[in-house]
Amino acid sequence: MDGTQDSSLADRARDEVRRRVVDRRYPPGTRLVEREVAVELQMSRVPVREALRSLAAEGLLDTLPRGGARVRRMDRADVIHLYEVWEPLAVQASRLAARRVTEAGGRQPAALGELTRALDDAEAAAAAEDGSAEVAANTRFHAGVVTLAGNPLLSRMMEQLGWQLQFVFGRLHDPAHMRAQHAVMLRHIAEGDEEASAAGTLLHVRDSRAAALRSLFTQSPAD
Repeated sequence: MDGTQDSSLADRARDEVRRRVVDRRYPPGTRLVEREVAVELQMSRVPVREALRSLAAEGLLDTLPRGGARVRRMDRADVIHLYEVWEPLAVQASRLAARRVTEAGGRQPAALGELTRALDDAEAAAAAEDGSAEVAANTRFHAGVVTLAGNPLLSRMMEQLGWQLQFVFGRLHDPAHMRAQHAVMLRHIAEGDEEASAAGTLLHVRDSRAAALRSLFTQSPAD
């Protein structure tokens, strides 16, 4: 097996383990043993080992001293720190996305249509009571805003946060409220209103933070 095949298998293993962590088939605190995960994924231990290392770097797993990994348990401070970093990046992404719409003049950027489709998919998933699909659609919405912003450095920084955010999004208990705010954000972006887009996103991120702290820790997020 050559290096390209090894890399492809490691990518497949990483994507599948990540999916299982995000949708809670591997709940927080679950110990992941290379041998057992390899059997589940029907592949050798080498790509699984690389996948676990990669997901630890993403912040979804904690490595264990004697090998293997454990699905990370995010404590209150972890969530607060995540939102402290995400907030300014998300606000700037919305501001830049609105600017790109203005710069496009009468031409609608393709990424703007993707935001609309993500909202539609989230509504359809909610109606079908498909929580995983709804989280995926909401995540696509935020990723679409970053794409529309058109800043490669911002994209790389947001990518590092993406799966930790999706991990948290899957535990929120206020999805209808979040979807409504996404619709407001989209309207401001489509109008090319930078400051309204930024303000709407700031409100959304702070409401999302409060919902995350309520959902994960069942106590008042008064910080």
